[in-house]
Amino acid sequence: MRRISSLPLFAAQDETDLRCTADGDASIAARVAAQDWARIGAELDRRGNAVLPGLLTARECTALAEAYDDEVRYRSRVVMARHGFGRGEYRYYRYPLPAPVQALRTALYPPLAATAARWSQTLGEAADYPPSLDEYLQRCHRAGQQRPTPLLLRYGEDDYNCLHQDVYGEHLFPLQVAILLSEPGRDFDGGEFVLTEQRPRMQSRVEVVPLRQGDAVAFAVRHRPQPGARGHYRVALKHGVSRVRAGRRHTLGLIFHDAS
Repeated sequence: MRRISSLPLFAAQDETDLRCTADGDASIAARVAAQDWARIGAELDRRGNAVLPGLLTARECTALAEAYDDEVRYRSRVVMARHGFGRGEYRYYRYPLPAPVQALRTALYPPLAATAARWSQTLGEAADYPPSLDEYLQRCHRAGQQRPTPLLLRYGEDDYNCLHQDVYGEHLFPLQVAILLSEPGRDFDGGEFVLTEQRPRMQSRVEVVPLRQGDAVAFAVRHRPQPGARGHYRVALKHGVSRVRAGRRHTLGLIFHDAS
């Protein structure tokens, strides 16, 4: 078993950061708790995605987006065209995560874990999900998945993200969240969030999810259960971003499993 450091995984970056964001973190947790989780769970079951409106304020969105070039916050940078992923770029945060990112990840995990556990039971899978993010990440880290996966994406004119799935290792949390940090029609045009769903022996279904600045979409990482004549079966999903026609688009991506 790989040894895990006893130091706190999620300490604030410095005391100033902790003091300045404590109220904001509580506000983020309150906004997550105030979401209509019955509706969200039902929409995830039915379509594999659900919108969480107004998860971040305009000020919080701007602060996160403007920190894109602050390299000390990130562990790596990926230029999509170099890997055939599309056009644009993104950066993976390093630990400790910025306080708002950690607050979002921590608060969103428990209600999403309830859906994840229900899906696992419905599909007859052995996966189970502990009640807190910290417990789940300790499980990932013991399996060698120790690199943080939250990321900040930046798209310019003519940039796009090819359809894909975010799978990083043995432990895979089946839901993730994307939060739009820019305002459509003001900061950029185009750049719609797109999901495709492939059912066995059927053509793919495409859905465009409309978002405003600060809205989030929760969606399936790889598949969701679909009821059929002989019980439930797996429906595969992929996600991407259509071409940005003008301006600049920033998105915060929250993945709950860490990477190998």
